[in-house]
Amino acid sequence: MATPAQWLAGARPRTLPAALAPVLVGTGAAVALDGFRLVPALLALLVALALQVAVNYANDYSDGTRGTDADRIGPMRLVGSGAASPRQVLAAALVSFAVAGVAGLALAALSSWWLVAVGAVCIAAAWTYTGGPLPYGYRALGEVFVFVFFGLVAVVGTTYVQTGTLPGLAFAVAVPIGLLVVAILVVNNLRDIEGDAVAGKRTLAVVLGESATRLAYVGLLAAAFAVIAAVGVTRPWALLGLLAAPLALPPARTVLGGGRGPALIAALQGTGLLTLTTGVLLATGLALPD
Repeated sequence: MATPAQWLAGARPRTLPAALAPVLVGTGAAVALDGFRLVPALLALLVALALQVAVNYANDYSDGTRGTDADRIGPMRLVGSGAASPRQVLAAALVSFAVAGVAGLALAALSSWWLVAVGAVCIAAAWTYTGGPLPYGYRALGEVFVFVFFGLVAVVGTTYVQTGTLPGLAFAVAVPIGLLVVAILVVNNLRDIEGDAVAGKRTLAVVLGESATRLAYVGLLAAAFAVIAAVGVTRPWALLGLLAAPLALPPARTVLGGGRGPALIAALQGTGLLTLTTGVLLATGLALPD
């Protein structure tokens, strides 16, 4: 039986910036458009966090039952380590999905029932990342789906439930956050590239190879800050997001310098901190009056 500490580690709390940052930025866009609403914003945050925990447990279950996690560096794997049974981890994933679903229904009741369909697609995408007969995370498509759901859907959706609109500003600021969350996945898959290749998990890192993946990671960081600079042309306070750029230097040096194993765990943590800090600063800049 896994201990509470092991269950917490299995939820991978260090990945939560990927859920928190998009909601912050979407809310900042809502404030910029004079449409901020506290309750929908909090419900959107609960949905995002619950889905992130759910997908972490679902990945643990699916990778563990496939044998992909048999020999891994990184966070606690409940199934792969034998600390919890597959059925227990599956139950934890389903409970987390249920929390997200209930919060999503409340959010739909306050805004639009079309969100039920969006939520269903999000849950399906979360499960089929590594689950089901054709997991897209095993086919080098993880980064595409992460950009769509953690960038566009999360940011624009958060703005929509508060303002009732789909403004261009929300789409614009969704891009840098989406790119940074993709960078989290890229450095995670770079860390696991050897084990994934052996296990037959064809992530984008496995397909591109180690050298190209390292360059792609740095390119994602650079592109994210370039987009923030572009948004700053019309929303000058959005340039506050650029203050997070120095946080990109340590993980970028590690990745470009050929870091492996524990060094890439530190780079992963650094990328999470970078994403969250950028989200906080960008959201603050959007909320400030021009």
